[in-house]
Amino acid sequence: MSKKLGWRAAIALFAVLMAFVYLTPTLSGDLPGWWSSVLPRDKIHLGLDLQGGMHLVLEVQALKAVESHLERVVEEMKHDLRKSKIRYLGLKRHGTDRIDLTLVRSKDRENFQDMAGANYPDFKVDPVSAEEDQTVFYLGLLPKAKIRIEKMAVDQALETIRNRIDQFGVSEPDIRPQEDNRILIQLPGIKDPKRAIELIGRTALLEFKLVDEDNSVEEAVKGNIPPGDEILYEVDIDPKTGRQMKRPYLLKKRTLLTGEYITDARVQIDSQYNEPYVSLSFDGRGARLFEQITGKNIKKRLAIVLDTKVYSAPVIQDKISGGKAQITGRFSMDEARDLAIVLRAGALPAPVKIIEERTVGPSLGKDSIDKGIKSMLIGGVVVIIFMVLYYGLSGVIADLALLLNIVFIMAGLAFFGATLTLPGIAGMILTIGMCVDANVLIFERVREELRLGKTPRASIEGGYGKALVTILDANITTLIVALVLFQFGTGPVRGFAVTLSIGILASLFTAIFMTRIIFDYLHIQRKIKKISI
Repeated sequence: MSKKLGWRAAIALFAVLMAFVYLTPTLSGDLPGWWSSVLPRDKIHLGLDLQGGMHLVLEVQALKAVESHLERVVEEMKHDLRKSKIRYLGLKRHGTDRIDLTLVRSKDRENFQDMAGANYPDFKVDPVSAEEDQTVFYLGLLPKAKIRIEKMAVDQALETIRNRIDQFGVSEPDIRPQEDNRILIQLPGIKDPKRAIELIGRTALLEFKLVDEDNSVEEAVKGNIPPGDEILYEVDIDPKTGRQMKRPYLLKKRTLLTGEYITDARVQIDSQYNEPYVSLSFDGRGARLFEQITGKNIKKRLAIVLDTKVYSAPVIQDKISGGKAQITGRFSMDEARDLAIVLRAGALPAPVKIIEERTVGPSLGKDSIDKGIKSMLIGGVVVIIFMVLYYGLSGVIADLALLLNIVFIMAGLAFFGATLTLPGIAGMILTIGMCVDANVLIFERVREELRLGKTPRASIEGGYGKALVTILDANITTLIVALVLFQFGTGPVRGFAVTLSIGILASLFTAIFMTRIIFDYLHIQRKIKKISI
């Protein structure tokens, strides 16, 4: 029996030691260098409601992603029609679920249907009319394909936003999808909410387009825009007066290159003007395309467009190889850094709209911590005093289990990388009561055994054995509820569920396993003949 007790005591001591190891980074701000390479270094993360920060709910405009997909399909189809020598009179997107095509020759009808069936399986091809030699087709986007594109847009937006926030330097962000194409973002400790919102919500669609220098931009501004062209503006802000000046550019609509080929974007300083600019690096395919574009358009102007805003339109002096480009403009250092971040993270597949925005100040968070800790201390002290007065030495043992329970909860938060929130503190307070409740059940059973005339040792064994089933029933059902809350809840609800789940497991370990070790030590090793209960 003593050998068995020794093993149980070793397990308990190891659990306590590991708990303090995981709590050390939180309790000590200055750790030796060897600690991080050998032992855990993660601290307990504080939630938005405890350290202040920003809460955002974004809605991904997924239908815009569907429209963009249809526009790309239109461009691809134009190329396939030319390749197959199928002449067409009109080809355009209609809404968010259809493409309309008018063929010049009816004899191309079968060839087109074969081509569409092979290359565009996401569309249902319906011939709607045939007049003389012309045939009109409606290519309807299949519902399952539309749903897939929308879901992909949300998933890609989630990953892109996460990459941007990670590069922005926000620690412990909470980013997760919600229903109705929405994304929940919580940024604890953020100091510049406005800048963060601009960084997160920026579409960051980078395009390279040729400037149309054969037509007059002045005439285009008046409304005479040539076919295949568009007007976009470069916006200059005077740093002294803050005045905005718009410069129109007449550009070819066709995009020669996009930011999807970018592998890196970094801030550099212009040695001549001492101003920041963004240096771009393309992957292998992007480098080849950029080299071809610059080689074919020497002495022409190539506009660099980001989110329909022209940043610069330099003249191509020679073919540019090596896959390097620059975006210049009157940037501040923060603007240049943010631009580099969004270009590295990639463009959002669709615009996002802010549905909900809240900012929590750090003073409010500190007040929440103080009140939460105060309530936990008051509740804990009252329970500790009651247990000592009502159960004597057994109450002291239960109080020790209670304190260890709190240590295990905090260590569990550090181990799992969970975030402590204000509702999480409420969950800890609840588990204090649950831990004591388990000991109360055991002690009352032990009292019953003693009243039946059994020895102290037999009473302890009987009390723990009979109370075990009841304790497990109560705690397991509560644990199931906590897991459901964690799975389907958001924000504060999940914070409550995390601490409640860890607290239940900790209370089972301390109330049943650790207190039993102490009782067995006192009555087996120390040969105590009477139970103070």
